[in-house]
Amino acid sequence: MKSILGRDSVGVLSQLGWSRVLLAFDFDGTLAPIVAERGSARMRPRTRSLLRTLCRSYPCAVISGRSHEDVSARLEGAAVKYVVGNHGLEPGAGLAGFEREILRAKSLLSATLADRQGVDIEDKRYSLAIHFRKARHKALTREAIERAVAALPAPMRLIPGKLVVNVIPAKAPNKGDALLQLRATEQADTAFYIGDDATDEDVFELDQPGRLVTVRVGASRSSAAAYFVRSQLEVDALLEQLVNAREKHARLSG
Repeated sequence: MKSILGRDSVGVLSQLGWSRVLLAFDFDGTLAPIVAERGSARMRPRTRSLLRTLCRSYPCAVISGRSHEDVSARLEGAAVKYVVGNHGLEPGAGLAGFEREILRAKSLLSATLADRQGVDIEDKRYSLAIHFRKARHKALTREAIERAVAALPAPMRLIPGKLVVNVIPAKAPNKGDALLQLRATEQADTAFYIGDDATDEDVFELDQPGRLVTVRVGASRSSAAAYFVRSQLEVDALLEQLVNAREKHARLSG
């Protein structure tokens, strides 16, 4: 894993500036800082300004674990061409079936975890996010959540996050599926994706040599991402580099 902002990566960003590329971003922890209260998440003014500029220069997508409606409302005027919610499945096919699975799962998990202090089940219609940031005994609470999900009658995919466990129908498409579909729709030669946690590994693990550039927020030896930025604060510097790369290409080609 190399720094995408390091000297060795200058050519990668320069190439994106003149290529037919789709830029895609996670939201929480990537475009917006992680916050204690999920309803308060928003982009910094500089990030918002850079994203708006990028959307005028590149086709852009946001692929988030939040619901489509929720994340769309947080883009604050940025003309993002594609917005995908619920970890890659919304909008998409088979939503009614996924909704039924999640409704049943929520009912059972609410009963099973009712006595667990600090557990908050967020219903995103087609997936659940079980938050335990406020739990006193976080490790024990995570274990209890995992046992409860494993006991559900319908198989669910469980993806750990930062003090949250995401519960998604086992047959639902993921972020990697969504990105490949968007790249094909856009007829782009390359896709660029940046994210920060376990749900983004579905993109990072894609075997797409020469057709996908992956960046993780925070270096990690266990991640399949090719590049990293050191922290969410460095995302702005990366966005600025992408803006500059496109503007340089426009000057040279004009």
